[in-house]
This record gives sequence, structure tokens and C-alpha cells, in this order.
Amino acid sequence: MLDIIHLLPDSIANQIAAGEVVQRPASVVKELMENSIDAQANNIQLIVKDAGRTLIQVIDDGMGMSATDARMSFERHATSKIRTADDLFSILTMGFRGEALASIAAIAQVELRSRRMIDEVGTMIRIEGSEIKSQESVSCTKGTNFQVKNLFFNVPARRNFLKSNPVEMKHILDEFQRVSLAHPDIAFTLYHNDIEVYNLPAGKLSRRIVDIFGKAYREQLASCEEETPFVNISGYVGKPESAKKGRGEQFFFVNKRFIKHNYLHHAILSAFESTIPEGSSPFYVLFIEIDPSHIDINIHPTKTEIKFDDERAVYAIIRSTVRRAIGVYNLTPTIDFESDINFANLTNTNRFSDSPNPISPSFSGLSDFENARTSSQQGTYQPQRDDAYREKRDADQRDNSSSNTENWRKLFEGLEGFKPNNQASLGFDSEQMTMGSKANVITDESRRIAEIQEISAIQIQNRFIVAQAKSGMMLIDQRAAYERILYEKYYNNLKNKKSFTQQLLFPKTLDLQPADYQLVIEIQEEIKALGFSFEEFGQHTIKINGVPPEVQEENEKEIFEGLVQQYKTNQTDLQLDRLENIARSFSKRSSSKYMGELSKIEINLLIHQLFETAVPSYTPNGEPIMTILSLDQIAELLNRK
Repeated sequence: MLDIIHLLPDSIANQIAAGEVVQRPASVVKELMENSIDAQANNIQLIVKDAGRTLIQVIDDGMGMSATDARMSFERHATSKIRTADDLFSILTMGFRGEALASIAAIAQVELRSRRMIDEVGTMIRIEGSEIKSQESVSCTKGTNFQVKNLFFNVPARRNFLKSNPVEMKHILDEFQRVSLAHPDIAFTLYHNDIEVYNLPAGKLSRRIVDIFGKAYREQLASCEEETPFVNISGYVGKPESAKKGRGEQFFFVNKRFIKHNYLHHAILSAFESTIPEGSSPFYVLFIEIDPSHIDINIHPTKTEIKFDDERAVYAIIRSTVRRAIGVYNLTPTIDFESDINFANLTNTNRFSDSPNPISPSFSGLSDFENARTSSQQGTYQPQRDDAYREKRDADQRDNSSSNTENWRKLFEGLEGFKPNNQASLGFDSEQMTMGSKANVITDESRRIAEIQEISAIQIQNRFIVAQAKSGMMLIDQRAAYERILYEKYYNNLKNKKSFTQQLLFPKTLDLQPADYQLVIEIQEEIKALGFSFEEFGQHTIKINGVPPEVQEENEKEIFEGLVQQYKTNQTDLQLDRLENIARSFSKRSSSKYMGELSKIEINLLIHQLFETAVPSYTPNGEPIMTILSLDQIAELLNRK
């Protein structure tokens, strides 16, 4: 029998390695920029065309390479940084993966020009799909000029998996920001399709932050400094009032290498405890310097996840450093001694922590609601997507259109003052629905329904609704309820491509970060389907001409920015399709404005609309909207037998 095991040709082995190293154009940008940094460059220029599909070019004024080194750099496992196995645990430079350039050359057309200061002429090498086409001496400036053309030209299947240009450009911008933040002492420039996106002069970290994120950050930064025998911390955190919903502008660098670390992020949130709203994250750019022997950077192919040998110690030091910075800069707000802290704690005891998965109980009516609530408390509740329940609900409604609208009324049947009207139409209609706010007009039909089917309910602190139910007392989170109602409305509008726009008398201009601008262009059709009307208005600027009717006057820019931030957070933390993400993002950001005082009719209308949604007991992200305290539970709270 013939032998069947054989060695792969280098060209195929390099393409396999490329699958790990080069996932998208941003991967090439990261590798080439880090190589330039290791070459001790003072100026690095990144030129991109068609979001990296056509061209990725990195030009630096670093040390350059000899003719032999230039040729060797494309060999697999070629490196200038590792001599023994022990060197793997003491690396402080960036691009040490020996297969990086070989992998890039395997799936692109590459041209390299490089010259050292001591050489009179430089070297040019052309490679296509791992095949060296030419190598010759040329006249060139000191440093290295690396061009990567037609990425994945010989692997069309990989090329087909690339996203749209705005999405791929957003990833490139993310990598550019991370590298440039980590090295403020180096000047960086970025051009996309011959348009200058960034021009970052060398300087201090604070200057680099302002140059990247805008002048608004100039007054928002607090310095963090701490030196210990184990670890050193330095960088900046933002003031509490600059915290934004979700996550986005948070950067950890360990030995100048960008990392993602949820545990250390929690340390930051813990330091800001009670100073920022729930669900918000502060801005921070923090550098952690530690002996490489105390970390393991090889647990993830992209090196963005690492392990510390003593994570608790790092956690405690970061938390202490940030907390002291907050105190030194007098960032902590004054305590409100008039608020009823005990009541606030009581009302929050039944809140769930944010869930990374959407929780959508499949039920209709009172009995299923009780079952879902009980099972969730016992840890046996199994989540599913909203759309799965929505399909089931629609099928049930085709069989018996009145079943859902009848079942929820059982919660209140038999109570004094509740007069059910079975003939009243409570069908959920996204075009006719009103939100019960001074910003909306309650239709005569909705008012009639709310008046006829009056529920014994009161509002507490403009946040909670307490309603008398048949089995006891129902407590409803007002903001969460509106989030569910708005989500249903926006999702239906997006799905059915129906939108309503209120034109602004005076259009508003909004300056966005380059990455955010690319994202807005990518999802502009969905944003417009919500009711926004906007157009491009210069570089990284849009002009908002109209907004959905629910958006309050003078609040258009804040709502639009919040929508983008929430979308990015959902994109990072959840696996959602675009429509689902847009609907969730806008409903979460819009619901906060419904925290005002409600009239009796508006309270009743809120309850009616809530129980007409697909999943009235949970927000789209799985947070509980309501809970029922039975008479026995109430008696137990009061120590009654």
C-alpha cells in the first residue's frame, strides 16, 4: 500500500496559516503597523483604498532591512526576536509572529521596498501568492514601504466572506486607533481613497486622545498613575458625566499591546460605582506595565486576550487607582440625602443582571406568565428569541384572534373598578400606537379604551407602576415597559418598511468619529426606516433633517448618537441580525425619556399596550419588566402570618 502522508507545499501551508493571521484587511493593517513600530519608526503612514480590498500600504521611516533580511522576512517562522523557547515569555515588542508576512504574501500581491541608513540603495521584492516574481536593487528612502494589493485575489471564497466597505473600513479604523493610542510618541497619518482621515502628530497621550476622539474630551480627562513592585498603571479616565450607554471607547494596553478583559473592565465599573447611570461605561485609556513572565499572551490567535498569574491583584490595583483619580479630581457627585435609599434598594432587588442572550418566554396569558416567572426564579427557564415567539403568537392569533387580548385581563378580573370590554379593539398597530407622554397625543380610541378598562394602579417616583392584580400586587418598571412597547413598534416598522418622519424646522449637524461615520453609512437604510432623515454633510459629518415623531425637540443629536453607541454595544456583545439590533438599540435609548409623570389614563394605556406585545414580562435584552407579589409574599415582608 502506498504511503498517504506527505508534506504540504509551502504555498498551501502559507494559505492555511493566512486563515488564522489574515481574517480581513484590518488584520493586515495591524501586522504591518506593528512591524513599523518594532522598526523604531517615528512616522507611519497608512494608505487604504476600497477599505483594503484594492490596496493597503504602510510607509515608515524605521530602520529598514538589508537585501537578505527582506527576503528572509517572507519565510515561515522567520523572526528577529526569538532565539530560545524562553524568549516567548519575555517579548515586549509587537509583531513577532513569524508566519505573518508569509501568510500575507500567500493571499495577495505584495511589493516591498526597504533601505537601511547605512546602505546607498535599497531592495525591492515582488511576490504573488507566495511566488517570488522579482528581487532587485532600487533607489528608495530610508525605511520600509510595504504594499499589499488585491487581497485574497487567489482565494475568491475568502474574498466573498468580506463584509461591505463601510464595515471593513470600520475594522481598519479600530485597529488604527488602538495602535496610535498605544504609541502617542509616533506620528500617524491615515488616508482612505486619497482622503485624509487622521493626521496625528507625535506628542503626549492626552493630546493623542483629543486628536482621535475630538475636542470635547479635552475637559473630560482625569489622570491615573500608580506604581507598585508588581504592576504600574498609567493613563486617563473620563469624568462620570461623559460616560456613555454600553461600551465602545474603552482601551486597555498591557505592555503597549491592546487587550480585551471583562474582569478588569469590571474593576473600572466598580471604581465608578454610584457615579454613573446603570448600563453606562466610562471612557478610559489605561496602560498596564508588568513583567512579561507574569502574563500569557498566547491564549488567543489575535493576542487580544491574555492571562495574568494574579488577576485579583491587578483588579484591586486598577480599582484603587481609578477610584483615587475620581476623588482627586473631585469627580464624585454630591450625595442626595433627601432620596429614600431604602426604598430604592427595595425596588431594585428583583432586577436581573444584563444577559448576553435575549430572553423571550413562550407564553400567552396569566398561567404562562406565572410559569415563566416561577421557572426563571428557579433557574430552569430556557430563553429563546423574540422572533420565535412572535411567529408562534401570530399563528395563534390566526386561529383565535381574541385569545391573547383576553388572557391578560385575567390578571385584573374581579377587581373593583375594572370593567372589561370584550368588544374593544386592542390590536397592536404600530401606526396608531401612542406612548403616553407629553410628547405624544393620545388618540380618542386609545383614551376610550383606557377609560373603559380602568385598572387600579399608581405611579411611584416617576419610575414604577404599582397595580392591583387578582393574585396580589404587580410592580412594573416604567422604562422597561416602554422599551418593550417601542421595540415592538420599531421592529414592525423596520420589517414592514413603514416609517414616519417629523421634519425639523432647523436641521442639525452632527460630527461623528470616523469609525462611527462608517457605521452610520453602512446601516443608513435601517436608520432611515426608523424615521430619521439625514444626509452626508462633509467629512465625517451628517445633517439631520428629520426625526421620528417620538424624538423630543432639542434632543435629536443625543438620540442619534445614543442609537449608534447602543448599536455598537449590541454588535459586540450579542449575535443579532441588523433589524433586531436597530430595533433594540433605538428602543433602549428612546425609552429613557418616558420616565416622567403619567396621568391616570396614560398609566392605564401603558399597561394595555404592554400586554399587547409579544413578551410583556421581559425587555428585548432579557431584563424583567414586571413581577407579581402574592398576598402571602406581602404578608411575609410585613412579618405577618
